[in-house]
Amino acid sequence: MSIGMDAQCYLCHFKRNMETARALGDEAQATEFARGLMALYLSMPEDASSPAVAPGTNALFQKIYGVEADRFRQEKEHSNRFVLARMDEIRRRTESAADPVYAGLQMAILGNYIDFSALQGEVSFEKLDTMLEKAMEMELDRRVYADLCAELSKGTRLLYLTDNAGEIGFDRIFAEQLHKAFPHLIITFCVRGGPAQNDATREDAVAVGIPFPVIDNGSTVPGTELSLLSAEAKAAMDAADVILSKGQGNAETLLGCGYNIYYAFLIKCARFIDRYQKPKLTPMLVKEREACDK
Repeated sequence: MSIGMDAQCYLCHFKRNMETARALGDEAQATEFARGLMALYLSMPEDASSPAVAPGTNALFQKIYGVEADRFRQEKEHSNRFVLARMDEIRRRTESAADPVYAGLQMAILGNYIDFSALQGEVSFEKLDTMLEKAMEMELDRRVYADLCAELSKGTRLLYLTDNAGEIGFDRIFAEQLHKAFPHLIITFCVRGGPAQNDATREDAVAVGIPFPVIDNGSTVPGTELSLLSAEAKAAMDAADVILSKGQGNAETLLGCGYNIYYAFLIKCARFIDRYQKPKLTPMLVKEREACDK
């Protein structure tokens, strides 16, 4: 299951990508790109999620404008460097908190801001520095957090589904605190199978020094499409006692799937604003068994 695109999703996707396209070339190319996007929409299943359209969109950018497949490569590198430069301080603040696991989760969700695709033109490292100063003020659903900790204390395997490059450095710090609090847990990170917007890949996991086993999902969709999972990723999801899903893209592709998933993300679009009746960039911690009823 997933959240299929509705009219506002199509409008948002079209407008966002057309703005990028028009900045890359002339009007004739932009018109060709627009027609290609509309043909792509019509070729997708009616219940296709927004992340599922991304590989086809990326292919259009390559075909018409000659951009590289990993077109957010520079932004990803800058994001990783930003987090690495602050990692010791973020870790210190997390470890000195009254509840380091909760503080680590706050930091991990804050890191979801580093999204150069969904937040096109809005991401600022200067703003992120300001947000970091107030990270410990983040309010999350304490009942869901308690449920998460209770399940982690009883479970054996945690699968951590990552989202963006840079953000994965915040995820590392959170996972380190989980490992300290629940030393029996076997933690596995799952990244994208190749370039998928500015999402984390194996290369980014290496760049920020993830100290846990890392697998990839076998897909270039900026989410977790169950039908496209690699055999290794599917086996990991089936074996996990708890799955932690970072980012809205993973939520868009997984909500309603039935796995024991806890979703941690920032609200980034009108569809999720309407779904949860909360403002843009509101931090969210929700679990599958409740979220799918929304």
